[in-house]
Amino acid sequence: MGEAYVYILTNRPNGTLYVGVTNNIVRRVWEHREGVADGFTKRYGLKLLAYFERHEAISVAIQREKAMKHWPRAWKVRLILDLNPTWQDLYPSIV
Repeated sequence: MGEAYVYILTNRPNGTLYVGVTNNIVRRVWEHREGVADGFTKRYGLKLLAYFERHEAISVAIQREKAMKHWPRAWKVRLILDLNPTWQDLYPSIV
């Protein structure tokens, strides 16, 4: 099946949040950072990888992403703060 990732991008600490899912996190975050595709992340300049989690199956990751998209903002912020309290860009740690 292969691994999959759920991730959260932002434009600044405590800024606009975007939750996404992918089977290749390095490629997908690079696409967001480079503005390859038009959409929400490009419109709001969401290039900072604030959070990600790995899953063994894409179906599990998709289910988690859908759940997280319905969470209140405060829950997503808490998830980020638990792993990344300084809102550091995690992208350099995965490339």
